[in-house]
Amino acid sequence: MKHHMERNIGKGIRIGLLAVIGFVVFFTVGGLAVQGLWNWLLPELFGWPQVSFWQALGLLVLSRILFGGIGGPGGRGRGRKGKRGPKGHWGPPHLSDEEREHLKHVGHHADEGADEDSKTM
Repeated sequence: MKHHMERNIGKGIRIGLLAVIGFVVFFTVGGLAVQGLWNWLLPELFGWPQVSFWQALGLLVLSRILFGGIGGPGGRGRGRKGKRGPKGHWGPPHLSDEEREHLKHVGHHADEGADEDSKTM
């Protein structure tokens, strides 16, 4: 029993160590990629100054916060929750395939009609 617990603790330490290494590698590669792209393109295109690795890492974190969220339960795709039915179809789950196609067709033509109405005003 004691040997089994020690094996689990060792496995947890290895997983934790790999997670830390993965985290460091991910941010290092990401920071270097942002720094390289910024220093290659933006000074020549817009006359902006070059950035250091730490500034590039800050830009990476800032863009993640502003455009990608911070994360949390649900991970990727949490904004699409509830928009797909049980079989991966778009729309309410109680619609048949024929009703769903009809709504897509009607919605498409309704958009065209809205464009026509806005042109005549």
